[in-house]
Amino acid sequence: VAAQKCRKRKLNAILNLEEDVCNLQTQKESLKKEHSQCSKSINQIKQKLNSLYHDIFSRLRDDQGRPVNPCQYVIHCSSNGSVFIIPKHLAKSEQKQDNRKE
Repeated sequence: VAAQKCRKRKLNAILNLEEDVCNLQTQKESLKKEHSQCSKSINQIKQKLNSLYHDIFSRLRDDQGRPVNPCQYVIHCSSNGSVFIIPKHLAKSEQKQDNRKE
C-alpha cells in the first residue's frame, strides 16, 4: 500500500510538472509574440521620431536665415517640457552631468 501511494504521488508530481512545462511553453510563445510586437512598435516610433527630427531641422533657420545644420545641433527637451536647439558639444557635456547625477 505504501509503495502504491508513493508511485501515485510520483505520478501526480510528474503530471503536475508536465502541465507546468506546457503552461510555461505557452507563456514563452506569448512573450515572444509580445516582444516582436514591441520591437515593431519601437522601430515605427524611431522612424517617426527621425522623420520629425528631419522635418524640424528642415524648417529651422539661424539669425541670418540660413538652415540650421543638424550635424552641429541637437534638439534638447528639458524636464519641464521646454524644447531647445543646442550645439552638440553642449549636449554631450550636459549628458555627462546627468550621468554623474544618476
